[in-house]
Amino acid sequence: MSKRRGELYRDPCKGKIAGVCAGLADYFGWETWLVRILVVSGVLLGMGWFVVIYIAAWFILDKKSGKVNKGKKFTNAQDHENYKENDICNESIKVKARIWQSGEPPRQAFHDIKRKYGGLERQLRSMEKYVTSPEFTVSREINRL
Repeated sequence: MSKRRGELYRDPCKGKIAGVCAGLADYFGWETWLVRILVVSGVLLGMGWFVVIYIAAWFILDKKSGKVNKGKKFTNAQDHENYKENDICNESIKVKARIWQSGEPPRQAFHDIKRKYGGLERQLRSMEKYVTSPEFTVSREINRL
């Protein structure tokens, strides 16, 4: 059973020039460096039409849409910490089996999973702290009225 591919796009956040190679790598599930090497090798080996295709893809392909929060402002350090913690808990971790596949090596993936579950544990502790607090009890009694 083959993995269904998503849409082809360019990813300027991961790219060096326009993000075409990064988008192709993401589409095929390869490492970005491998696609870059293939494109540069093709150009150096006399396949100049790679440059024309790259420029055409630069203009034709849409940019990758994603949640970018560069302009996000936080009122205090706690809001910023909560945002970072939620971001860690929502990220997906992909382990690669072969060197040319995209993803993380198993050791790095284990580290990221450990960090992710540490964030989830902190969230759970804060929820437990609220549920066992007198504030929660008072709020619940007010809602019963």
